[in-house]
Formats: sequence, C-alpha cells, structure tokens
Amino acid sequence: MRTRTSPSVLLVAAVAAGLTVNVLLQAAYGELPPLPLLAGLTPLVLGLAELVLAGVLRARIRRRPGSRPVDALATARAVALAKASSLAGALVGGAWVGVLAYVLPLRDRVDAAGADTASAVVGVVGAAVLVGAGLWLEHCLRTPDDRDGPADRSDRSGPSGPARRP
Repeated sequence: MRTRTSPSVLLVAAVAAGLTVNVLLQAAYGELPPLPLLAGLTPLVLGLAELVLAGVLRARIRRRPGSRPVDALATARAVALAKASSLAGALVGGAWVGVLAYVLPLRDRVDAAGADTASAVVGVVGAAVLVGAGLWLEHCLRTPDDRDGPADRSDRSGPSGPARRP
C-alpha cells in the first residue's frame, strides 16, 4: 500500500465535525428530541466486524499455513473500507465529542442533557473503536517485507530488478 491514513487528517476531520455539531446544538438544542442511548452502537458493531476482517486478511496476506491467497481486488476493496471507516469514525466521533462538550456542563440543570451525556459517551466509544479498527485493517493489509516473508519470495523480480540468487 502506498499511502497510509494520516492521523492529522483524522484529527482535523474530528475537530471540524465536533465544532460544527457543537455550534448547531447551541442554536437548536431545545427543539431536538432526546438522543437514543444505543445510537453509538452502530460504529461499534462495524468496528468489531472490521477487526475480524483484519485478522482473517492478515493471516492470508502473510501466507500463514492453511490460508488462501488474497485476491488483489478484494485487497483493494478492503483498503478502501479501511480508509473510509477511519475517516467516518473520526467524523462521527468528533460529532459525538461536540455533543458531549455541549451537554456535559448542562447535565446538572437539564434532565435531557443527563441522558444525552450517556448517549454521547456510547457514541464516542463506538466511533473510537471504528477508527481503531479502520487503522488496524489498513495496517494488516500491508505486504510483509522480503525478509519477513516466505523463503520462496527470493526468486521473484522486484521493482529494483531481478532478485539475487544464493
């Protein structure tokens, strides 16, 4: 894989989403219905599924005994999924942090803010799992170095020309 997801891009996305949601809540919090407690579970479930996928693909890419090789198109799709998941998780996580930053100071004075605080915490945790899973999947999709790979890789030609034979 040529490019990795930059943590700075994820941070900028999260901060932008958090600030936007916080400003919108300041303008319209009184008219919104209560946030569902389990709203943040969707990113959590997606992140857990991605962690399972990362484990399976890691074994196949590293050519562990008993595992089939990975199709190039499947790898490309998994890279796209990993990058999209980490960015989506950062955006959703930033939004939940924006909610949390708004409702946390209000939870003693407004009853709805107390319930929304719990929803925001669940959302932040779920989004963090999704970001972590996306980054882990991206890491697992890297091809091993020649010295870490199987011995039969030494007879292949690489980008620098034919491999040396002992």
